[in-house]
Amino acid sequence: MTAELRIAPATAADIPALVELVNRAYRGGASRQGWTTEAHLLDGQRTDAEDLQALRTAPGATFLLAHTNTGQLVGSVYLKPQFPDLYLGMLSVEPGQQGLGIGKQLLAAAETHARAHSCTGILISVITVRAELIAWYERHGFQRTGETLAFPTDTRFGIPRQPLELLLMRKQLS
Repeated sequence: MTAELRIAPATAADIPALVELVNRAYRGGASRQGWTTEAHLLDGQRTDAEDLQALRTAPGATFLLAHTNTGQLVGSVYLKPQFPDLYLGMLSVEPGQQGLGIGKQLLAAAETHARAHSCTGILISVITVRAELIAWYERHGFQRTGETLAFPTDTRFGIPRQPLELLLMRKQLS
């Protein structure tokens, strides 16, 4: 069942709700309701208002927010042009509503955004031990680039329980 959503760019006023959504989707007890949790890999918060506001106001960057027809925030995605690609990060779906097509709709909106900004691909980074998440992105056209990055060492946004790396994946847009 696919949820009907209104997808629009975030404003400064959306930051408090966005912080709550992203942290619920990735960390803590609520995140364990969904399949995208990182709570078994990292302790601590995923983000805070200062971080999201800095990301939102970076040149060319935006967060797209997905709201239900009742106004409930159920998903978000961070987008930033890194020509020739659009970087996609922090794809977040309310844990209790994962599996309803919200993530797919946000990916489709990201592709539309990429094309509108003359990007020829979408680039993402995924924690390498997240096999189920890597497989989900592969089912949606992303391919492994063979490149990895060190996991950020700023413990402000999570304390790894084990050594972690990020896998770069890319989707070519036609």
